Amino acid sequence: MNEELKSDLGQANLRKGWLVLVAAIALTLCITLLALSFGSSKVSLMDFFRSVLTGDTTSPAYRIIYFSRLPRVLGALLAGSALAVAGTIMQAVLQNPLASPNIIGINNGAGFFVLACSVLFPSQPALLPLAAFLGALITALMIFALAMGRGSTKLSLVLTGIAMSSILGAGMNVIMILFPDAYIGASTFLVGGLGSVTMDNLQFAVVYIIIGLVFSVFLRRDMNIIALGSNTAKALGMAVSTTRFLLITTAAILTGAAVSFAGLIGFVGLIVPHAIRFFIGSDHRLLVPASIFAGAGFVTLCDLVSRIVFAPYEVAVGILLSLAGGPFFIYLVIRNKRSQND
Repeated sequence: MNEELKSDLGQANLRKGWLVLVAAIALTLCITLLALSFGSSKVSLMDFFRSVLTGDTTSPAYRIIYFSRLPRVLGALLAGSALAVAGTIMQAVLQNPLASPNIIGINNGAGFFVLACSVLFPSQPALLPLAAFLGALITALMIFALAMGRGSTKLSLVLTGIAMSSILGAGMNVIMILFPDAYIGASTFLVGGLGSVTMDNLQFAVVYIIIGLVFSVFLRRDMNIIALGSNTAKALGMAVSTTRFLLITTAAILTGAAVSFAGLIGFVGLIVPHAIRFFIGSDHRLLVPASIFAGAGFVTLCDLVSRIVFAPYEVAVGILLSLAGGPFFIYLVIRNKRSQND
C-alpha cells in the first residue's frame, strides 16, 4: 500500500510539473508579445506583420520593432534562460541553495575578461562571448576547487565567492580607469542592461547559449544524482568529478554568453530556480526545462517594466533585478540558517 501511495504521489507531482512547464511556456509567449507591442512608442504588431508580408521595410512599425524591440526582446529571452539554468546547475553541483552566477563571482569573472578582451582586441567583437566564457569557466573552476577543499562549508563557499566577486569587480574598475573607452556603455554593462543589444551582439552569443541549454537538458538527470551528494552519487556508479566538470563548464558557457551582450545582470539564477522549486520540487528533469522558459519570461517582463513604468526615462533591467534579488537573497540566508539550526 505504501508503494502504491508513493507511486500515486510521484505521478501527481509529475503531472503538476508538466502543468507548471506548460504555464511557463504560455506566460513567456504572452510576455514576449507584450514586450514587442509596448514601449516608448505605440506600435501595432499587426502593422509590423503587414509590413513583413508586403515587403515594406520603411514603415515605422517595421523599423521600430525589427531594429529596436526585436533584438532587445530576443536578448532578454536568451539571457534569462541562460542565467536561470546556470543558477540551477550551480545550486545542484555545489549543493548550495544560495549559489548563483552573480553571488559567487562567475558574472564578474566573465565581465572582467570581456573588458580585458575589448582592450586587447577592440576590433574583434566576435571574441567577446569566448572571452566571457573563459572568464566564467576559470572563476567557476576556482570555486569548484574551493568546494572540494577540506573543511569547506556551504556558507564559507558563498562568502569566498562574494570576496572573489569583489576582487574581480575592482579589476574591472581598474581597466575602465586606465582605458576609459574599453567598452562602450560600460556603466550599463556593469549594472546589466539590454538597451544597446543588436542582432550583431546576439549572433555570436546565441550559438553558445543554445549549446549550453542543450547540454543542460541532456545532463538534467545527472543533476538529480549529484545533488544527493558525492558519496551517494559514487555509490550509484557516477563519475562524480567528470560530471561536475561538465556541469560547471555548461554553467560557464551559459553565464559567459549572457554577460557578453547583457552585462552583469544578477539574481536571475537565484530567483527563478527557487520560484520553480516552490511549485514542482527539486526534480531537475522538469526543473531545467521550466527554468529555461521561466527565466526567459522573467527577464523579458522585468525589461518591459523598466521601459514603460518610468517612461520617457528608462531604468536598466539589472537595477530592477538587484532591487528584487537583494531582499530575496537575505530571505534565503535567514531560511538556510534556521534550517541548519533545526
